[in-house]
Amino acid sequence: MIKSVSEFICAIEKENPGVEAVILNIGGEEVLEKVFYPLAARNIYSHTKSFTSTAVGIAIDEGKISLDTKLSELFPEYLNLAVSKEIKEIKLKHILTMSSGFGKPYLMGADRRAGVGYPDYMAYMFSRPVIDKPGTKFVYSTADSHLAARMVEKAVSKNINAYLYEKLFSKMDIGFPIWETDPQGHPIGGGGLHLSLRDMMKLGILYLNKGMWKNERIVSEEWVNLATTKKIDTGNSDSWGKEYGYQFWMGPKKCAFRADGAHGQLSFVFPSENAVLGIQCSDYNDFPKFQKLLNETVFNII
Repeated sequence: MIKSVSEFICAIEKENPGVEAVILNIGGEEVLEKVFYPLAARNIYSHTKSFTSTAVGIAIDEGKISLDTKLSELFPEYLNLAVSKEIKEIKLKHILTMSSGFGKPYLMGADRRAGVGYPDYMAYMFSRPVIDKPGTKFVYSTADSHLAARMVEKAVSKNINAYLYEKLFSKMDIGFPIWETDPQGHPIGGGGLHLSLRDMMKLGILYLNKGMWKNERIVSEEWVNLATTKKIDTGNSDSWGKEYGYQFWMGPKKCAFRADGAHGQLSFVFPSENAVLGIQCSDYNDFPKFQKLLNETVFNII
């Protein structure tokens, strides 16, 4: 593992694809680090989704919610806006697997910046048509992740940032991070969390350790296993995007799963190697080149 990551770093230095930093942690110790740009908290984009998944897991562990909890059960006040009766069939497990049935990528970054969904994202989503049977078709959508976060908030009667601060962030020395919110002040479940590389990849270390952090149980091993194993086929032929769990990606090879944010905000977990590889990249990187270098060195995909 050290050899392949060293080769990756050498390739980065030669090709300059816009990587900010790389850290390899094995057995809880940093064994390799290369920082190209000073480490600081930055937007980790959709890597946020895996933190939202963890909040779901904790809430399930506490008996506050279940995978079969329906969106409409927690938010009946929005049902008068529904244009599809199928919205009553959307369960938390459908949302976590990006198979809500809405069939389109709603509330992505560009939409949020343009004001789409203002002033109430829940009202906006309840007014969208459900075009697929929930649980049958994968469509990557930040809206699904945000709905999951809102379901957690309703179940635990607390803002998800505050909930995760109490249950995870404070225990893992992450502090109280900046987190983009919707117009009503609810953190975006699918993006906008700001973390440094070291803090970002702590989630990967937590999952490598089956939900334990410094001898304290943060989330159940059962949830770790559920979230990080294939739950749905995406229909994508690329090895990076074929299989999805509960807000975690599988691969690009079966030896790993990952939390994944736009432009290369990545935490790869390699259980067989007892390792976590954390990478952060510039928003203006050459992602195809970066991905190619990573495939050729760490994953040996030619």
